Amino acid sequence: MTDEPKEPRPLDDLGARLRKARGPQESEARRETSRSGSAGMGLGFRIATELVAGIAVGTLIGYALDGWFGTRPFLMVVFLFLGAAAGTMNVYRAAKGLDDSVGLGEAQRRKERDTNDS
Repeated sequence: MTDEPKEPRPLDDLGARLRKARGPQESEARRETSRSGSAGMGLGFRIATELVAGIAVGTLIGYALDGWFGTRPFLMVVFLFLGAAAGTMNVYRAAKGLDDSVGLGEAQRRKERDTNDS
C-alpha cells in the first residue's frame, strides 16, 4: 500500500455539481409533488371514511330499530344497504366535486386557478 495522493476524478463530484446546477428549481418541484401527493392521500382517506361511515351508521340504525320493533335482523339488513347507498353517493359527490367544500372538483379548480395565476 502506498500513500499516494488520490487524483481528483471528474465523475466523483458530478452529483454535487448537478445538485448545485439544479438548485432551487428541483426543491420547488419536490415540494409541489409533496403537496399534491398529500392532497390526494387526504381525498383517498376521506372517500374511504365516507363509505365506511355510511355502512356503519346504516347498520347501527337498523340494529336499533330491530331492537325497538323486534324484527331482527330484517331492518338491520335493509339499513345496511341504505347506508351503503348513502356512502356510495357521498363518495361520488366527493370525487366529482359536487361537495364544494372539499373534493376532487375543488382541488382541480384550485389547481387551475394557481396555474392561471402563474
